[in-house]
Amino acid sequence: MVKITISIILIDLLCLWNSYICFLMDNKVKILVIRFSSIGDIVLTTPVLRCLKNQLEGDVEIHYLTKKQYASILENNPNVNQVFSIEKSTNEVMESLQVEGYDYVVDLHKNLRSSRVKKGLKGLSFSFEKLNYQKWLLTNFKINKLPKIHIVERYINTVKALGIENDNIGLEYYIPEKDIVNLTELPATHQNGYIAFAIGAQHYTKRLPTYKIIEICKNINQPVVLLGGKDDTTNANEIVKQCGILIYNACGKYNLNQSASLVKQAKSIVTHDTGLMHIAAALNVKTVSVWGNTVPDFGMYPYFPESPERFKIVENNNLSCRPCSKIGYDKCPKKHFKCMEEIDVNSIVNDF
Repeated sequence: MVKITISIILIDLLCLWNSYICFLMDNKVKILVIRFSSIGDIVLTTPVLRCLKNQLEGDVEIHYLTKKQYASILENNPNVNQVFSIEKSTNEVMESLQVEGYDYVVDLHKNLRSSRVKKGLKGLSFSFEKLNYQKWLLTNFKINKLPKIHIVERYINTVKALGIENDNIGLEYYIPEKDIVNLTELPATHQNGYIAFAIGAQHYTKRLPTYKIIEICKNINQPVVLLGGKDDTTNANEIVKQCGILIYNACGKYNLNQSASLVKQAKSIVTHDTGLMHIAAALNVKTVSVWGNTVPDFGMYPYFPESPERFKIVENNNLSCRPCSKIGYDKCPKKHFKCMEEIDVNSIVNDF
């Protein structure tokens, strides 16, 4: 009871502080949000940006600090006034950030690099709780002490002391007009509808074996657009060779926003636990997500707060070795890769 009372008092004090800041700054509030990487993680922060913008009193100006290769994810977001990006070090932008005079710094990454930024700025800071110990328990001893909530809720909780609540609208992804793909650019077989298949993932143990993807594509028996980076081209070519003209290889041919445009125009998507899975959720595209060494219990499954029927999770729950990592490996530590090898293809195909 004492802890609850103290928390309420702190929230009230911070709300009063926010009102005071608005008064002193001619009703303006300037916020820096930090998340350096990666694609999915940044997309998952978009509800925080929207809620801060819409729920704080005054003229709220939000700046975002990320890595250069991810800046395009945020540059078209109407809730973000300015994007600062770095290639290697925060020293590249520190002087510019200090000039801005932030009232609040919201650290949604929480590492040594973000700590340096907070230390160098004067604004009141809030930090995301990464729960690394709980993840370690789950991956090493299969003891699950993680909260049964999505990571978006945890991101929102980071700024709860400011009176921010989740609006449950979901994720957002804004595609620049110049990156909208005209479907007439695709083969005639794909211009009247297709299934998107994001075949890539940063780590091997998060990807279905190529022969499994071939089996799925053959059984879907509909036009399929393969999405991924240049590193996925060889596997994609093999899939096309085995499956024929109903498969279009878009891997490495489009930038991230263009790939998002292809996702948006798809009837649905099959994807691994990767950035395009979260982009699909942000674009409200029906999603079948396939999980290997990672698990949805980490809180990063497709986020459809108002329409959970829009996504399906496919995973092998009959393994004592899973999850083996919170990220992934270049090869299966147990050398059997059963988490993906034993995925039932029909559990994916039956959705199409």
